Amino acid sequence: MRLAFSTLGVPGLPIPEVIRLAATHGYHGVELRAHPEEPVHPGIDLAERADVASEFKAGGIEILGLAGYSRVAAPGDDGPVIEEIRTLLDLARDLGAPYIRVFPGAGTEQTPERADATAARRLGTAAEYAADLGVRILLETHDSHRRAADAIRILGKVGHRQVGALWDVMHTWLGGEQPSESYAALSPYLGYVQVKDIASAEDTTPLALGAGVLPLTDCVEVLSRHGWDGWLCWEYEKRWYEDAAPLPELLAAGREHLGRLLNECA
Repeated sequence: MRLAFSTLGVPGLPIPEVIRLAATHGYHGVELRAHPEEPVHPGIDLAERADVASEFKAGGIEILGLAGYSRVAAPGDDGPVIEEIRTLLDLARDLGAPYIRVFPGAGTEQTPERADATAARRLGTAAEYAADLGVRILLETHDSHRRAADAIRILGKVGHRQVGALWDVMHTWLGGEQPSESYAALSPYLGYVQVKDIASAEDTTPLALGAGVLPLTDCVEVLSRHGWDGWLCWEYEKRWYEDAAPLPELLAAGREHLGRLLNECA
């Protein structure tokens, strides 16, 4: 498995510094938070996109994916949601990123059946565009569909190879699933895995990997046992927790912790 980290952990950091951190601490790739607060987002022009792609190539670091904020199950018209996904797909194509991330984001006023159908319809439409660009859309286990069992209700309805799953191990754990259950459900769709650690279900302040309660060993073990060889991406939510320790100080130890887990589970 290859290792990456998300720029959610280093809010607003210039791209050359992001690349330097990854290279210095032994990470193979970076997940870019695609938001107007960040250096990379759908509003940047073609020249800026080319510069970003060149910087990553020169630094020997891959752009794993773009973490967008489209909510595919949200109530409302399909058009704006599909257009938002398409603009992110265009950015991923221009940067050479293989994946984009979307959220479920169903509203409380919707029935689960209607939310699932809405998400599947939008993803199915966007999938055809994604196929033309060679980019894959990943639905994260998050918010209204935090368990793998919830996410696959949508993915099963879509049934398109360009639409898959992003396994956020915190959300499936908070939803009461064991890693073996989550993997079994998501494995036919799995794009990559977001790892992290927290103090408890009540306190989700990000911690150094291995310092909290999330079953990271079990997650890596089940992935290794099934021969999965994709990406593990550390999503350290510094943007939402300003008092959390700075991610750059933790990257080396995090890389060592994941490397130790991979060796022990091999």
